[in-house]
Amino acid sequence: MNKALLYVVSACTTFPMITYADSPYFSFKDGDGFKRFSVSAGWLHAMPQGNANPINVNTAVAEGTQSKVGDISKKAVLDAAVKESNPLLYGAIGLLGDTIPGALTGTATVNGLSSWTSEGTGLTAKDVDTFGLMGNYYFTDNLSLEFKAGIPPKVEIEGKGQIYAPLTGKDSTPLGSIDLKKDIAITDLTKHSKAASATAWLPAAELHYQFGKSGVNKLRPYVGVGVMYAHFTHLKVDNGVKDDLIAAGHMIQNVLDGQAGAALDGKKSSANPVVKVEADDAWAPMATLGATYDFNDRWFGVGSVTYAPMSSDATITISDSNTKKQLVTAKTKIDIDPLITYVGVGYRF
Repeated sequence: MNKALLYVVSACTTFPMITYADSPYFSFKDGDGFKRFSVSAGWLHAMPQGNANPINVNTAVAEGTQSKVGDISKKAVLDAAVKESNPLLYGAIGLLGDTIPGALTGTATVNGLSSWTSEGTGLTAKDVDTFGLMGNYYFTDNLSLEFKAGIPPKVEIEGKGQIYAPLTGKDSTPLGSIDLKKDIAITDLTKHSKAASATAWLPAAELHYQFGKSGVNKLRPYVGVGVMYAHFTHLKVDNGVKDDLIAAGHMIQNVLDGQAGAALDGKKSSANPVVKVEADDAWAPMATLGATYDFNDRWFGVGSVTYAPMSSDATITISDSNTKKQLVTAKTKIDIDPLITYVGVGYRF
């Protein structure tokens, strides 16, 4: 949690304690019979409402990069070659052995890998449950400031769609040239139970107005508006997705190394790809509808529903640990937009 947030929380929690004792709002005296403080603990359930946004991908392979093909399997050539661009060469390739030697493959001009948007893909957060803790300071019997906290839950991030690299270009060989066009599969996010996970820290502060009167109305509805802060730690990519992304890193490095054939055949490269995922901190407004029910003058039950239109930008990078060079960068916006329900038991003092 950053220092600015800590300063805000510290100021808000200590302000009532340093004000004048005879203040009608911040006095520790019970003035008109109501209790100044309350705490409650209970169950929090967050249901993200956001939709997936397309993933934008950039790689270290610039448009028009020249890369020697080298040895390559015949299947990889036929899968990538556009038959109509040179039917004679395409047919001749089909007569060769399973592996075509580098002396016959020439040089490929590579396009389409520098940047693209994978439509129909994205990341969404799954539902989470955690222990919630709420603390209120009452300025008056009706107006209070609530601080929301709890055990930071582990949030699973679900992936949507399949990511393909849209390779295009031309292969110039000793036997002639042929166009290349192939959507190279990077990862199928839908086949994994989750794409990533993170620990979410979600402190919040909210101003409440509670209807009714202490000692008169047992059931007292309330409304609230405030702000929520999100900070994510322990971000981790799912092992299955991680393996796919490492393979993509090898593909990019092979193209850069002048081994386009090895890239199409999915072979390992000179790189040692490592995967890192990050998510930006976020602030969001929030609104709450709730109610308390008094068992007696101190103990009460509480239930509420809160909505916060929140989003965070996520970035996945694939780098070569040998050279520290970034091979692939993928970015997307995660619309979290949680609908949060809370049920708890509280104590006033």
